[in-house]
Amino acid sequence: MKDEILQTSLNQFLKYGIREMSIKKLVAPMGISTKTVYKYFKNKEELLEQALHFFYAQQYQELEKLSSDQSAVSLLLDVWYMAAEREYKVTNVFFHDLHYYYPDLENKIEAAISKKFHKKFIQIIQQGITDGVFRSEINPEVVMEGIYILYSVTVRSEKMKRFRADPLNILLNTIVIYIRGFCTQAGIKELDKHIKTFVSFGKAKKVKQKMTNKV
Repeated sequence: MKDEILQTSLNQFLKYGIREMSIKKLVAPMGISTKTVYKYFKNKEELLEQALHFFYAQQYQELEKLSSDQSAVSLLLDVWYMAAEREYKVTNVFFHDLHYYYPDLENKIEAAISKKFHKKFIQIIQQGITDGVFRSEINPEVVMEGIYILYSVTVRSEKMKRFRADPLNILLNTIVIYIRGFCTQAGIKELDKHIKTFVSFGKAKKVKQKMTNKV
């Protein structure tokens, strides 16, 4: 029951934002009373905190399911496409509310989950350097910070929504260009080859198939 409450509440938060959602509204799709919720959570803030941990745990599981034996170039691209596809559909009210009304919680969650994700991404970049697809002179930490900043602006704000482009188009015109900048010639060839699979076959189906095969 607790996981079901978390998942339902998470869906409501992501769709409608945080500030306007009461406990009653959060679990309305389940048809349960607020008393049931309070058996597991003392208030909305605690429910929000655990829902966010639940959200990022799901993301990390998806990251782990991606094939670790594929090229660092294609893996890095897959990771950010999956993230963009998921979060681009989230109402920006959610990110605004989290940042504006719950800054301490936002920082707490970032501190709790960032190390795990950051370590994984750095490993991918370092593997790319070892394999000769990423330039040897780059600083993985700085590169990763650059990707994250670009991602936050393009996906978690309204800045790109006015173009009415889908997540793939946004990705190809922002993060992909950035990745290309620290690729070697061999990396650029792999990147272009992988982009063709995005455009030709539909990347969402391709990634889902990879994940299915890994289960």
